This record gives sequence, C-alpha cells and structure tokens, in this order.
Amino acid sequence: MPRGAGGRRVEQPMSAPPAFRAEAPDALKGIAIVAFGYAIITIADASVKWVLPEVGVSAAIVWRGLVGAIALAIVLRGRSLVPRRPWLVIARSLLHCLCTGIWFFVWMKGMRLADSYAIGAGVPLMVTLLAIPLLKEQVGWRRWTSTAVGFAGVLFMLQPGGDLWNWYALLMLFGVCALALSRVLTRILAMTDKPSTITFWLMLMHVPVGLALMPVMPAGNFFPGIGTVLILIGLGVVTGLAHVSFARAFGLAPASVLAPFEYSTLIWGLIIGLVIWGEVPAWTTLAGATVVVGAGLYNLHRERVRRAEARAGGKP
Repeated sequence: MPRGAGGRRVEQPMSAPPAFRAEAPDALKGIAIVAFGYAIITIADASVKWVLPEVGVSAAIVWRGLVGAIALAIVLRGRSLVPRRPWLVIARSLLHCLCTGIWFFVWMKGMRLADSYAIGAGVPLMVTLLAIPLLKEQVGWRRWTSTAVGFAGVLFMLQPGGDLWNWYALLMLFGVCALALSRVLTRILAMTDKPSTITFWLMLMHVPVGLALMPVMPAGNFFPGIGTVLILIGLGVVTGLAHVSFARAFGLAPASVLAPFEYSTLIWGLIIGLVIWGEVPAWTTLAGATVVVGAGLYNLHRERVRRAEARAGGKP
C-alpha cells in the first residue's frame, strides 16, 4: 500500500478490471443508442404501414431511401462516404432492401404490426446460428437447445389453422433469415466502416431496388397529397437516423449486449397497433412470441457467461 506525507498509509479506491473500464462506458452508450433506434424505427414502420394503401410498396421504398440518403448527405456534408469494403457494403444494403420489401409487402396485405414483429423475434436466434460459420463463434449444447425451443415457438405461431397460417407469414420467415444475415454483416462492417457510410449506402440502395420492383409491385400514387408527402419525408429521415443509431451502437458494444433491445419493438408494435388500428394479436401469436423471446434472452445469458469464463481464463 502506498504511503503519503508523513509516512502514513494512503488507502486507494479499488479499481475495476482493465477490460471492464475500457468496455463499460461504450457498452452503456451503445445500449442507449440502440434502444433509441428501435423506438423510432417502430414509429417509422407504423408511418409506412399507414401510407402503403395510398402509395404502394415500390414507391414507399423509393421515398424512404431517397429522403433518407438526401438527409444524411446534408447532415454529413464534407465527410467522406466512400466505403472501405464496397462490395460488402453493397451486398449488405441489397439484403436489407430485400427485407424492407418483404415487410412492406406483408403490411400492405394486412398483416398486423405486432404479428410481423412476433415473427421477426426469431432474428436473434438465426443470428446465433449464422455467427457459427461467419463469426467463428462456438455454440454449446445449452444454446443449441434454447435455439431449438425458440424455433419451436415460431412454429407454434405458424401452426396450421392458426391466426398466422398463411403465405405472408412464410414469406416473413425468409425475411427473418435475410435480416439475420444483414445483422451479422453489420457487425463485420462496423470494424472497418463508419456508421454514416454504412447507412448512407443502405438508404441510397433503396432507390434502384424500389424502381426495380415496380413491374411486380406497381406503385400507387407516386406523388400523393401534401400530408402523405410529409409523412414519407419524416419516414425517410427517421429511418436514416435509426440505422445510423444501429450501426453506431453495434460498433460500441457487443451484439450479445444489444440484441435484447430488438425485442422492444414487439412491445412498441403492440401499443401502436392497438392505438391506431385496434389490432389485437391472437393468443397463439403472443404465446409463441413469449417462447421465442425467452429463448433469445437465454442465449444472450449463456453468451455472457461464456465470455466471462473466457476472460477469467485469460482467453481473448
């Protein structure tokens, strides 16, 4: 123990382990940013669901991307938006645009906001599986078991004769796989590219994708009334802000720390869907979603335990 003036012993405060001191502030900042991002992206989703009957899927995609890209370019004026890994940025952007098209399409066909989020709750489970080949993560028997239970919850929601037994829900399952892959690519890109760069190219890619979808998903009123235009402009700005938040958060904190907050969209979706459209999901949807969320949270718990054990053993 060090000595102060006069030879007296000086008590020093106990310090946290170096790894915690380095990670905790960034992790807390990442949690705050990602929670904000998921809250406002739910508002953006409700906005687009509101205007879809008037403008159509393809036009909504174009508006979302064009306004978002312009807003980001104005805010980031003078900063370089050239990606360091362009082909990976483009691939990730195309993949996410595909997910956007799927979500917009099922909302256009009348799927409830909370139902789409309930199926989307399977994304973190799929991320667990994709992280094995792409991020070289090891998954033990406990996480394998909880992941299997989680997917059983998805099947329970989609059971024959149930409220979600339709082609649109099956299409959503394909979207879940694509979105999970997009999440993993975001984590990889965050190591080399700025959040603003990743988001700008994502927004910009919406424009050609929306135009390409027009033959199969014709636009409604591409230039609607002023009220709808204002909603579309707000949609683009909020979406861009949300995706910057996601990219920034995943660059600050581990995916295992941030993933639970993805489930907050289910709560927001239930509230907004009930208030605006009077939507009440079936009990099978809520029960299955509870199982899926529980499995996802257990996977995250096991991931934290595994990382703590690795740190205690001196492993990187």
